[in-house]
Amino acid sequence: MARMKQRARSGEQRALRVLAIESSCDETGVALIEDGHFIHANVVASQASIHARYGGVVPEVASRHQLEALLPVLETAFAEAGAGWESVDAIAATYGPGLAGSLLVGLTAGKTLALARGLPFIGVNHLEAHIYANWLQTGERDQAAPEFPLLALVVSGAHSELVYIAEHGHYELLGQTRDDAAGEAFDKVARLLGLGYPGGPAIQQAAAERDRSRSNPYTLPRAWLLGTWDFSFSGLKTATGNLLAKARARGEEIAIPDMADAFQDAVVDALATKTVRAAVERGVREVLLAGGVAANLALRARLRADLGAHGIALRYPPVAYCTDNAAMIGAAAYFHLRRGERHGYDLEPRPNLQLPFASAQG
Repeated sequence: MARMKQRARSGEQRALRVLAIESSCDETGVALIEDGHFIHANVVASQASIHARYGGVVPEVASRHQLEALLPVLETAFAEAGAGWESVDAIAATYGPGLAGSLLVGLTAGKTLALARGLPFIGVNHLEAHIYANWLQTGERDQAAPEFPLLALVVSGAHSELVYIAEHGHYELLGQTRDDAAGEAFDKVARLLGLGYPGGPAIQQAAAERDRSRSNPYTLPRAWLLGTWDFSFSGLKTATGNLLAKARARGEEIAIPDMADAFQDAVVDALATKTVRAAVERGVREVLLAGGVAANLALRARLRADLGAHGIALRYPPVAYCTDNAAMIGAAAYFHLRRGERHGYDLEPRPNLQLPFASAQG
């Protein structure tokens, strides 16, 4: 909390400190964020090991564990920040998209705490929060904030979208998945390969074990959807399954690292190619990578190289802030609160919430 004390002594504009709650899927997160950038606490209770046995998230199990975890996580966040309620100026919670039961847990807690403490409350769009993870200060030195206009590639288990951002709160959808999202495809193919859940890290690890002194014997297709910025990964998943089935029918041994690498390369190729073309066409100087798949090292490397060739910078959060966390909720909430926006206690969960795209508004 030293930064807060320094500001008070120096007479700077009073900091705005947001207590944020994230519970859109199976994670339970609480964070204390100052001015949309500075992380005083960020605690996440993961259920990955619980859902791994099922090969995916079981909604009823997720919300039940979140009910049990929320209070301990909240207490841990205050302890980590070395602060109490007197340090909180507003409360934020995710209200969509996500699993209905999970959203209800965090949203109800956020509204209840705001009412009990007499604090402003704001509901946060989970997709927008993934983008705003790029505003968090995660290094030893202050980082320059992203500079508008921007292009964001939002890739997660449920979303694969290319978004042009003219300024805070102004979004234009350029392209999106027409079927499976990239993260969903990773999970499904990981199950086909017997690699477990979550699929993204498992496939990345398997692909890293491939012998790169020889060419990959497997080739998988890309769905380019020419004339659009859209993505499609369902056919890639089907092609992977068909290739595996044919190999097994012939009694061939399947080289899992080669197959994982071929699949990962196909996903990365499609995402990177369209992102770079859109960035060049729109004339942005920086691209933001957001969502759980933003943690993929192959995607980061490909985008960094291809964008760099055009003089375009790539920004992405550390791995811990790519996956679901409350710090990103607090970052996004700050900019809404500074604009004077608030939500009432009648705000309900919206499992299918989208970004407020300009095309949808107009």
